[in-house]
Amino acid sequence: MTQETVTKLGAELSMRDENKRVEKKQVTAQELIESLKSTADDIGQISELSSEEKLLVAQLFTSLLKLMRPLAPSINVSTSALPSEIGVVAQAHVDPTGHLALTFEDGHLELKNLGEEKNRDLMMSVVGDVVPKFKNLTSAQKRKVENRIKFLTSITKEMQKSSDALSAILSTAEQ
Repeated sequence: MTQETVTKLGAELSMRDENKRVEKKQVTAQELIESLKSTADDIGQISELSSEEKLLVAQLFTSLLKLMRPLAPSINVSTSALPSEIGVVAQAHVDPTGHLALTFEDGHLELKNLGEEKNRDLMMSVVGDVVPKFKNLTSAQKRKVENRIKFLTSITKEMQKSSDALSAILSTAEQ
């Protein structure tokens, strides 16, 4: 290849690149207007969805409070379920009001309100980890009640026998 051929090739490639840039930059006003209209629609939908999300989050934590209150004061959250941006967490617990207590490896504590909009992604991680744990809590509570009933049934039967026997003796003695 001669110097002249190389120069022509370079100029040709440079022109092609320039033409591509010009072609890419030429967007019609109508296309921009359509894009802005679509953006406005999206913004309106984001507003509606955010309102719906806020209501659902409030309902979620109301239900969480009702469910957890009789079962447990808090539920352990697996640290592996938490986003890495939070830092190195040693322990995490969620309480019935939707607050996440974080104990970091360096010893400091943080309390995050999962109901706040800025903590929505964190809330999703926590809920995904905690909801399956409700089955264990309810099963444990069910076993406790069953054991108490079993215990009380046997004790109550014996007390009734003794009470009946005592009543029989007292009623015979009164006659």
